[in-house]
Amino acid sequence: MTATTSSGAAPAVVPPEGSPPSAAAPTPRRTSRWRRAVPIAITYIVSVAVALALCALLVSITGGSASEVFSALIDGSLRSPGAWGLTVNTAAPLLCVAIGTIWAGKAGLSNIGQEGQVLLGAAGTAYLATRLEGPGFFVIVVSLAGGVVVGGLWALLAAVMKYTRNVPEVISTLLLYFIAIQMTDYALTKRWLLASLSTDSRVNNGQPIKSDARLPTFEIFGNSISVGAVIAVVLTALIAFALARTTTGFRLRMLGLNPRTARRAGVSAALVGGTALAVSGATAGLAGAIWLTGGVPGDRFTSNMSSNIGWQGLLVALLARQRALLAIPMAFVFAVLRTGSQFLSATGVDRRIADVVQAMLVLALLVPPAIQEIQRRRAKGEVVA
Repeated sequence: MTATTSSGAAPAVVPPEGSPPSAAAPTPRRTSRWRRAVPIAITYIVSVAVALALCALLVSITGGSASEVFSALIDGSLRSPGAWGLTVNTAAPLLCVAIGTIWAGKAGLSNIGQEGQVLLGAAGTAYLATRLEGPGFFVIVVSLAGGVVVGGLWALLAAVMKYTRNVPEVISTLLLYFIAIQMTDYALTKRWLLASLSTDSRVNNGQPIKSDARLPTFEIFGNSISVGAVIAVVLTALIAFALARTTTGFRLRMLGLNPRTARRAGVSAALVGGTALAVSGATAGLAGAIWLTGGVPGDRFTSNMSSNIGWQGLLVALLARQRALLAIPMAFVFAVLRTGSQFLSATGVDRRIADVVQAMLVLALLVPPAIQEIQRRRAKGEVVA
């Protein structure tokens, strides 16, 4: 059946009434998505390839073998016996930090003091885990809760300063990190706080955590996986659901996108924003608790306990682009670089080359979003600096 337009144009074919729509013809929306997704994927691939090529060139310049370096990274993180289990356990605290950062970021807040919150969370967990008496399950739960509370309260200080004295949280959270370092160093000199009871109190060494106060593990193909990894993934799923499907998540996004409109809609910036910062600190404190009780860094609290977990978790959130579920593979990539770097000494290359690889990959993964933003602004006629 055909229909002819009044302007004399070519007749358009109209399907008979009641006939099913053609499944072969793609919808304009689906075609448009594919047209946008393909260039983006190609940009990511090219960016990562260029970054790896530059890393290989740098390794060659420093006298190493690029193939041996990348092989050592894979061996140390995935191929060696028990390696990928260690990588998964390392990814867990990174993921906890990242999802808290994403939660605060949805409210338009930037918590960059996670390193201190991780450190204090581990300190609070260490204090409870070495002094509580009772069944192992009870000690573990209370110790983890202690780390969550300490990390959350430390971030809450920044929220109070922001909403009572208008102190930017970027500054306050960062400065609180340096205070956290001094506090934990002092605590490690006092036996009634964190110092070991069996050594000189002047040595920065904590009391060993009892075996029944550590997180349990389970075996998968010869790899020991800590329950902390399960906690991190479940918490990520809950955060993703809350952000997308709950009223709280809607209020957070409203506050982050347009604070003035949120205020007119009855959203309290102090309450919602302050709670978001506290949640971000609480997840960082949980990261410190999982890091300590998971056994990866050792069996006791030390002055360098955080070990850049907070900073790297912040990068995970940055590369996940405020998407909680995307933080899972990003955390695993960073964990691969952390655990794989331990094998670099066998190649004669400094372990810090892994930091260079990590930095190059971060820059490579930030290039496509930057290009998309420039294209978006040009399409709207905005001036791009």
